[in-house]
Amino acid sequence: MTARVEAPDAALECRRLGVGYGARDVLRGLDLTVGAGEAVALLGPSGCGKTTLLGAVAGFVSPRAGQVLVGGRLVADARRSLPPEQREVGVVFQGYALWPHLSAVDNVAYPLRRAGYSRSDARREAGGLLDRMGIGRLAGSRPAELSGGEQQRVGVARALARPAALYLFDEPTAHLDTALRAGVQDELASQREAMGAAVLYATHDVAEALAVADRVALLRDGVIAQQGTPEQVYESPVDLWAARLTGPATVLRLPVSPGLAGTVELAVAGVVATPRVPSGTQVAAGLASVLVRPEWARLGGPLAGRVTGVRFRGPHTDYRLDTPAGPVEVRETGAPRAAVGASTGWSLERVCLLPAAAEAVSRSSAPAPSEPAGRSRS
Repeated sequence: MTARVEAPDAALECRRLGVGYGARDVLRGLDLTVGAGEAVALLGPSGCGKTTLLGAVAGFVSPRAGQVLVGGRLVADARRSLPPEQREVGVVFQGYALWPHLSAVDNVAYPLRRAGYSRSDARREAGGLLDRMGIGRLAGSRPAELSGGEQQRVGVARALARPAALYLFDEPTAHLDTALRAGVQDELASQREAMGAAVLYATHDVAEALAVADRVALLRDGVIAQQGTPEQVYESPVDLWAARLTGPATVLRLPVSPGLAGTVELAVAGVVATPRVPSGTQVAAGLASVLVRPEWARLGGPLAGRVTGVRFRGPHTDYRLDTPAGPVEVRETGAPRAAVGASTGWSLERVCLLPAAAEAVSRSSAPAPSEPAGRSRS
């Protein structure tokens, strides 16, 4: 299990990885690579296999098939699996896994002591990490005296204290409020960049995945359904399931035809719109499934609609429109400027064309549509 494989640019490789419990297959022939220094977000609904994948990489779960390589070294296959302490991987668990008899600072200092630091140096480094996590004042507290969010931050600090080329984070900010979540994300990013480490970051929070990652991998039923940059998976989803997993989306069935470079012509009740499409989009004339993100549409324009819902959300307002093409969601910055029941024009600035076959296949497993704009104002 100590043979080196020629993969100098890969911090992690999962090759045709299969993992299961009893008769149930959780991961099925999964292929995933995390480059040296790269941050990959693993995004998917509960039960899709995110935690199982992290467990297989960390050494807590043995694979049924395939291989796991860390830094080019084979650490697990169907025959043998190195224990976690021999994998040089830092892990933040979803359940914290703090030592209850140690204070917060000693929990964080423990991996530093194992790495050869003196007790005073380890505690000093640990205290600095806790300060950067915003809980330096709690250094002397034991886990039972901390809230869930405080324990979460201690767990993150302990993982970062251990020098490693690869870190695994399992929902590391799940129990934090919005302000604290942003701070911890920033600290994770700065520490990772300072160490040049790679990260595999499991989450079901779309905004978090798009914010922290160089690349996002969408996990569906134990296999990677799509992977790419945050912009690619958001702006060019491969199917309806991927579209709704990565954010609110409306799908309209409309006649389309090629437009000028970078655009498509859409016929909406006799009116032609010419929104932009992602680079490289192949446009064939005919009926197509047109994906519209709320921020890709605007109030005002040649298309007809009636406002059926308005929700003010602080930085922006969400509208639901009834249109000849079907319901459309629109998101604009600022306070509401149209009321429920009002007739309004609207326009499309950008769309994505979904492959018809991919949309049909994904309907049965698509996440629930985004929350409707409702009827909060009249």
